[in-house]
Amino acid sequence: MKTILITGCSSGFGHATALYFLERGWKVIATMRTPRADLFPASDNLRLLPLDVSDAASIKNAIAAAGDIDVLVNNAGIGVLASLEGTPMSTVRDVFETNTLGTIALTQAVLPQFRAKQGGTVINVTSTVTLKSLPLLAVYTGSKAAVNAFTESLALELQPFNINVRLVQPGLAPTTDFGKNAMPRMENTQLEPYQPLLDGVFNAMQQPQPTTKALDVAEAVWRAATDPHAPMRIPAGEDAVALANEVG
Repeated sequence: MKTILITGCSSGFGHATALYFLERGWKVIATMRTPRADLFPASDNLRLLPLDVSDAASIKNAIAAAGDIDVLVNNAGIGVLASLEGTPMSTVRDVFETNTLGTIALTQAVLPQFRAKQGGTVINVTSTVTLKSLPLLAVYTGSKAAVNAFTESLALELQPFNINVRLVQPGLAPTTDFGKNAMPRMENTQLEPYQPLLDGVFNAMQQPQPTTKALDVAEAVWRAATDPHAPMRIPAGEDAVALANEVG
């Protein structure tokens, strides 16, 4: 029985992915800043661990407690929709600390065991905003684009050790809590000259269109974890697949 460790499992993509693997007989280590057993069905194959990917001590403790794993899913992330001009540098650093450096640090922490056993899979969840740029997302897009480049380079250096590295790229997911969780970082950041642009972005998001569901991401992660021939980049969601095909 294989074991998967997933970050950011309190809601959205991480929660759906944890349930998906649990239902298919895997051992699941679901991590989040504050573990909540009420979010999951009781199962001998489930472990909940506290983990803040922006904290080195938290990463060290979680990896030690997790023990041997076969798959790491770096899903934890935070967002912000605001003009760069209006975004405090403290917020910029928070976004990169979680989305980029957290992914790098946690990956680094599991590599010794993967290399020792000559196997393992690292799956990094980014976003299709890295395929088609959108306004007011410069900071978030930058944090995820960095993970794309990191992942593709890392895959090359880990090939000799039989370690697979993959990207899962979701599209717009209005049914998750991602937008709601980003709101506190957007308070007092909107500068008046950018308001028309912000209104246009919000209006566009309200229009009927293909979107990504949490289950789409869970299915894409499953493919990345179980199909040795899966491509490096796997779009997740109807809109993500269409965009990936469009940009080639």
